[in-house]
Amino acid sequence: MVEAPRSTRQRRAVEAILNDLDGFASAQEIHDALTKRGESVGLSTVYRSLQVLADAAEIDALRNDDGEVLYRQCSAGHHHHLVCRSCGRTVEVEGPTVERWADKIADENGFTGVSHTLEIFGTCNSCA
Repeated sequence: MVEAPRSTRQRRAVEAILNDLDGFASAQEIHDALTKRGESVGLSTVYRSLQVLADAAEIDALRNDDGEVLYRQCSAGHHHHLVCRSCGRTVEVEGPTVERWADKIADENGFTGVSHTLEIFGTCNSCA
């Protein structure tokens, strides 16, 4: 397990932005939000902070359709995401059927210690 990252003023500022978001955001969007709040945090520091937090499993990261990495503060425990392509609104969802299927496929093929990620992209009601 990765050791918890050392807390710094800049990292706390990044975490505060993540706590206020309803969906996933890019490092640039997080940097822009910090700037609007009057926080003096460089873009490279935002990238480093996000990577440290993701490595410590304190935030979730996913790639959008364009390959850009997006970040979000999520609840603990294994879950999946339903993400609006238009506004980025994100809903955490459980996937017991997916979990059973992944375990079955792994077992049938002699695999152990299997992990997976699943993101479902669509359009929310507000954007439709």
